Amino acid sequence: MSHADTKPGQQQRLSGALRQRHITMISLGGIIGAGLFVGSSATIQAIGPAAFLSYLAAGIVVMLVMRMLGEMAVALPGVGSFTEYARIGLGNWVGFTSGWLYWYFWVIVVAVEAVVGATILEQWIPLPAWMIGLSLLAIMTAINCLSVKSYGEFEYWFASLKVFAIIVFIFVVGAYLFGFAPSTSDLLGNLVNDRGFMPYGVSAVLAGVPTVIFAVGGAEIATIAAAESDDPSKNVANMTRSVIFRVITFYVGSIFLIVCVVPWGQIVAGHSPFVAALEVMHIPGAAMIMQAVVLVAVLSALNSGLYVSSRILFGLSQRGDAPAKLSTLTGRKVPRAAVLLSSVIGYIAIMAAIISPEGVFLFLVNASGAVMLFVYLAVALAQIKVRRQVEATAPARLTLKMWLFPWLSYAVVAVIAGVLVAMAFQESLRTQFLASLVSLLVVSAAYWLLQRRRLQANKPHVNAIDILAGLPTRS
Repeated sequence: MSHADTKPGQQQRLSGALRQRHITMISLGGIIGAGLFVGSSATIQAIGPAAFLSYLAAGIVVMLVMRMLGEMAVALPGVGSFTEYARIGLGNWVGFTSGWLYWYFWVIVVAVEAVVGATILEQWIPLPAWMIGLSLLAIMTAINCLSVKSYGEFEYWFASLKVFAIIVFIFVVGAYLFGFAPSTSDLLGNLVNDRGFMPYGVSAVLAGVPTVIFAVGGAEIATIAAAESDDPSKNVANMTRSVIFRVITFYVGSIFLIVCVVPWGQIVAGHSPFVAALEVMHIPGAAMIMQAVVLVAVLSALNSGLYVSSRILFGLSQRGDAPAKLSTLTGRKVPRAAVLLSSVIGYIAIMAAIISPEGVFLFLVNASGAVMLFVYLAVALAQIKVRRQVEATAPARLTLKMWLFPWLSYAVVAVIAGVLVAMAFQESLRTQFLASLVSLLVVSAAYWLLQRRRLQANKPHVNAIDILAGLPTRS
């Protein structure tokens, strides 16, 4: 530890080096990943041309959750990780479980993205996939250990390239489709000619929402990054007002254009539908172009995953829910110990992917399948309680409000609960739901064991962040 490092357990503030441009691109980059460029193929194959409606529905749910987070972040600034709002509203157990489950989700994302990136680079680099995957993670670990500004700059440019690629794609395909370029495509033909617009019915569109919601989730990482920005409350407010609308446009717009240009029956799961659309238009080098874009998306997700998981650990450590060593900061205000621990878990998961891809690694991935929904549900429930308390004590703080409260908040809770129930009864998603339930039970058991040890040592857990109780009473 250098002389500039902070001591474990000491309450410290992270860096404020990020700017609004970083926050905007981090939130966009958190959503736009390989799940859009490649994973959307399986969704289109399972639903048909109406797949873009599943993306629209899932995007609206995420947008509303982000609005809830924005309201709480502006009303109660300086909280840190967004999972801490669950602690404020619902208590220590929910804060503990939300934090650790969210951390687990992102370290698995780190491993998955490293494996996908290695698979792409293996075509160009004469090294085994496991070596490439570990090297990618090592590079991103080094970047995250340098400074938050280095992370922000890398993510800014990664996300900018992804956004630029989608904008160009929408422009080119739109021009082709609407006759501004040589085209043989019928605007509505591919939407209805092959067994109709909804070949598998409305139920397939609804059944696709649980899968799609994982693809469009991730914008909430901007609320974590905002804690290290020059003006957290303003940046969160700006992000929740505008960014999610852009993301819905990118997802829904690109998928809609794809199913207009490409007969949906020709789209193969696991193969990028973006490549299929470019090939229909006879764009030279389409496969190579999209492989490069997917690689950028993968590196972006890997970079963000490591950043987010380390900040979640830092926050948990400051609340006494993780080892105090993890709250140590370097002279550049980087929680290096938290970054290194997250990367070590990532290394282990990558090796599991190489040694037991259909066994241990598959279980680890499945066990994170519904985790994001658990966390979103906790956030939605917490927002309802926090909003009522702030309204009763300090209404002037509500400068950014959830729309149509409380009915829209109740609707979000009902929809997320409904999606979880649908996962439990949908055969293709039941394994993910049950494995994720195991994750929830394991983390909950860890909380109660930790509580028991604290009581035995006569060191009770610090109370949940008591910001609500500290609000001034309205005269």
